[in-house]
Amino acid sequence: MTNNPNSIEAQKANKISRRDVLKTAGVGGVGILLGASGFGGLMSITESKATSKTEKEIVPFYGKHQSGITTKAQNHIYFVSLDVTTSKKEDLIKLFKDWTKASGLMTEGKTVGELSSNEFLPPKDTGEAAGLSPSNLTITFGVGPSLFVKNNQDRFGLKQKQPKELVDLPKFPLDALEEVWTGGDLCIQACADDLQVAFHAIRNLIRIARGKAILRWAQTGFQRSKQADSKNETPRNLFGFKDGTINPDVNSEKEMNEIVWVQPGDGPNWLVNGSYLVVRRIQMFIEVWDRTLLKEQENTFGRQRESGAPLGQKNEFDKPDFNHKDENGQDHIPADSHFRLSRGDGTQKILRRGFSYSDGMDVKTGALDAGLLFVGFQRTPSKQFIPIQTRLANMDKLNEYISHRGSAIFACLPGTKQGGFIGETLFN
Repeated sequence: MTNNPNSIEAQKANKISRRDVLKTAGVGGVGILLGASGFGGLMSITESKATSKTEKEIVPFYGKHQSGITTKAQNHIYFVSLDVTTSKKEDLIKLFKDWTKASGLMTEGKTVGELSSNEFLPPKDTGEAAGLSPSNLTITFGVGPSLFVKNNQDRFGLKQKQPKELVDLPKFPLDALEEVWTGGDLCIQACADDLQVAFHAIRNLIRIARGKAILRWAQTGFQRSKQADSKNETPRNLFGFKDGTINPDVNSEKEMNEIVWVQPGDGPNWLVNGSYLVVRRIQMFIEVWDRTLLKEQENTFGRQRESGAPLGQKNEFDKPDFNHKDENGQDHIPADSHFRLSRGDGTQKILRRGFSYSDGMDVKTGALDAGLLFVGFQRTPSKQFIPIQTRLANMDKLNEYISHRGSAIFACLPGTKQGGFIGETLFN
């Protein structure tokens, strides 16, 4: 045998000696595993598990409809409203194209761009979601009435395309709206099971919009996490009551076409397969509510707090009996209860996708600044949200404990195929 360490014989001997060392060193199962599959085999097992888990946490961005509408609600929301600063239509189109590309990447857990080899340039991606799973991220875009006409000016030659339904909501009784939480030319709703993932999406989309649009207002929100609620029950709001019991079935194409998705003939064809989004920032007077008797709380909602059942019934999804009277001859479900008024005759429905929020302390009152970020999707706001909210604003007993601070309406654009871009139908 040659003494040359680089000789073929020496290399073979070296390989054998390493294998023998592993066997005699007592590595046991590890040695067997490596001997059976090699390092490559071990890596493939690990990678396949990670890939499988990641794939389950991806909600496709491209499709007939935008995700984040009928998608099962995630743990967190990051909602922003923006004002467009450019006056050029081509800038707006470029923005939506760039947003589409970035959103398609981020919803798959990827960065918005490769790391630049030039250390004297900022990275294309901000980096805080590096190594994190997609966390079921959905990104939903909408356009507001002021994108079409503002100060009586046709801003981008889109005035003739503005749907009749896309107008500022009327001022409802008891509204206490603040400008800092109201309106906007565009909106982005990012929802994810991880707040950092949602924040990363919003941050990068705002960054891409630099020079074309600026942030108008923003609100984060949360639900009980999926980990905390293994039974997958209806979420509870910050008053402790279940919220969303009477939502339509998102798995029913018939119901979604009737209630949520804009249909041919409803208005301009560019919005077909889109939806109208109403968002309301509703402050809850937590401390006042916490001093209210349970019976009064239940009469306010018209439901039992523990089970969520309509008053007089046993289970959450039992049919309510609005003709039933109590021992004093009073309606078992009060006429001014939130449930009874929001339901009406049962013909006006919307898809609610609300989240709770908590923004620390209200400096004006010293109380908690917390409440509900109401998010509702519908096909025709004038026949759905507006009549519902009109009833609630006039009679709802819950008004004693809440105040509407912010409000906006947007037309959520139809989905798009890969290779196209969100808003393509509007700009064609």
